[in-house]
Amino acid sequence: MTGRADEPAPMPAGGPEPGPATPATPGVPAIITDAGRQMRAPWAASIAGLLFSVLFTTAFVLVRSQPMLGATDAELVWQFATGQDIGALIGGLYLGPFAGIMFLWFIAVIRDQIGEREDRFFATVFFGSGLLFVAVLFVTMAVTSWPVVAVRYMEQVAPSAREMELTRALSYTLIFGFATRAAAVFLIAMSTIGLKSGVFPRWFAQAGYVVGAALLLVVAFWDWIILVLPVWIALVSLYILRRERSRR
Repeated sequence: MTGRADEPAPMPAGGPEPGPATPATPGVPAIITDAGRQMRAPWAASIAGLLFSVLFTTAFVLVRSQPMLGATDAELVWQFATGQDIGALIGGLYLGPFAGIMFLWFIAVIRDQIGEREDRFFATVFFGSGLLFVAVLFVTMAVTSWPVVAVRYMEQVAPSAREMELTRALSYTLIFGFATRAAAVFLIAMSTIGLKSGVFPRWFAQAGYVVGAALLLVVAFWDWIILVLPVWIALVSLYILRRERSRR
């Protein structure tokens, strides 16, 4: 005997093999069942990851480089009057929240693909840190967008330079002090799960550890390091997509 009868079969090196088609649920139309199966497919994680990378990067660049940061009271009034707040509007109120939604979809499909093979300890850390990152991201975008919402949709006066400085400080603390740390834990947990389950090759998972450590340590000296998160998610998504295409 080489092992107990109740031990699970080892994971193939290339990741879990696609299982049988999900049976139709009684009373549920076949088109809904098929749509749910498609949303849980591995390529769905690839699409969600790539969309998150594009949306998050664009939102971060728009919000980070808006001209309202560092402007005087008179300059703020003029910028709001001439529509120069459009970058903060698009990035903070639209692209940022949709990036968080795509990230949640990415987490859900990854967990669904690993299934019962996942390590419960690291799976909890993976899931919890991902939710925490999305929650802090939403709060950051809300804090960033309040001046635009107040002026454009509530017909209030333009904020003062002091209010913008406080908004900038709070947003900076949220995204770089808390969200980045949650993202680093998420990457380390995902790399560990991928390594233990065989979903990722060893070198790929080890590279994830390096990226996670960079987010934990380097962000205190260079805040643009946060963009390695969407880059890494995009690489993971492309790897999953390439693996699925080779299987087909």
